[in-house]
Amino acid sequence: MFSSVSLGVLSSAIALGLFALQLPAVMVLFARLLKGPTRRPPLQPRAMTPDQAGQVSVVVPTLNEALRVAPCLTGLSQQTAEVREVLVVDSRSTDGTREIVQKAQETDARIRLLTDDPLPPGWVGRPWALHYGYLQSAAESTWILGLDADTQPQPGLVAALIAAATAEQYDLVSLSPRFILKGLGEIWLQPALLMTLVYRFGPTGASESGAERVMANGQCFLCRRQLLQQLDGYTSARLSFCDDVTLAREAAKAGAKVGFWDGAQLLKVRMYEGLAETWKEWGRSLDLKDASSRGQIWGDLWFLTCVQALPWLSLPLLLWGIGSGPPTLPMQLSLGLNASLIAARVALQFAILPSYDLSQSPNRWIFWLSPLADPWAVLRIWLSSLRTPKSWRGRQYDLAVTAPSR
Repeated sequence: MFSSVSLGVLSSAIALGLFALQLPAVMVLFARLLKGPTRRPPLQPRAMTPDQAGQVSVVVPTLNEALRVAPCLTGLSQQTAEVREVLVVDSRSTDGTREIVQKAQETDARIRLLTDDPLPPGWVGRPWALHYGYLQSAAESTWILGLDADTQPQPGLVAALIAAATAEQYDLVSLSPRFILKGLGEIWLQPALLMTLVYRFGPTGASESGAERVMANGQCFLCRRQLLQQLDGYTSARLSFCDDVTLAREAAKAGAKVGFWDGAQLLKVRMYEGLAETWKEWGRSLDLKDASSRGQIWGDLWFLTCVQALPWLSLPLLLWGIGSGPPTLPMQLSLGLNASLIAARVALQFAILPSYDLSQSPNRWIFWLSPLADPWAVLRIWLSSLRTPKSWRGRQYDLAVTAPSR
């Protein structure tokens, strides 16, 4: 049996180990979060100017998106003459997606339904569909805008995006959306998963980092045609399950000016239905391992464990240790550090609130309990980082030869 003295020594040793493990990560975290007050404000809707007419070709990849694609097409039809064409690249959907697109064509002649060629060896489905759409787009368009089928573009989106990108001479810009959440489980888990991105890359709209830390969002991904020509379209991201980040980092390495901005006023998205789908589908793409070196992957896992998971896991142990005897300096230091991390996390919950549309949920109060899901969110990143996807959006992938089968 341990004596009280032995327990005290053990508790102090554990507290000191935690403090030493977490302190470097905490310093990195607060350096990133300090960029928040100076970050770029959210983009606001804008009306088209005459010089923007016909500048943009929109590419929307689809595969069995019948439950989501109609609001996307409606939102795109509300964009004005800056949009030259809307290319819906469908990968042989069987759920009625094609019929919905064909109906939308009747009211907006800019919408064209394309069927991509069979998936070549060595390609993942989404970047192939985007690449195919880029190849089919009008040569007169200055910009290619990739939009996911589950997005809901708001009026003034495209005009505002190309105006800001042109004025500041950006070559590639992607936007973070406003997430529509409904179910109790997704409202609890999704903000914790989002926080893994905020912690790793800082607030959306903060000053850009080096190419290896560039962040992007393929849900709304604007790229100059000239840059895509230089990169050979989406070829560099052909095997990536996070093709948006992979392509953005390749562009940054090539010297392009890349931005990731807050688009909550311009774009909404309804990604997944419920807790299970959010855990499975979004969780497995957040590790970004296809766009990162092995060192980055393990560094991010250490970092998230230290600043997002351990505060909640260690707090009960530290409180018990202090309550069971005279508090030692290591215990006080570790408790103060983890209490500060929890306080910062709760404050960030207020900061990310504008990124959510909870108006359709009677359980919106669960949002404020989302910080308690942080250990689960970090666990999801660990699981995803250590596994390679075998299927995505109904496609099966042959991992032995790293070439997908259809």
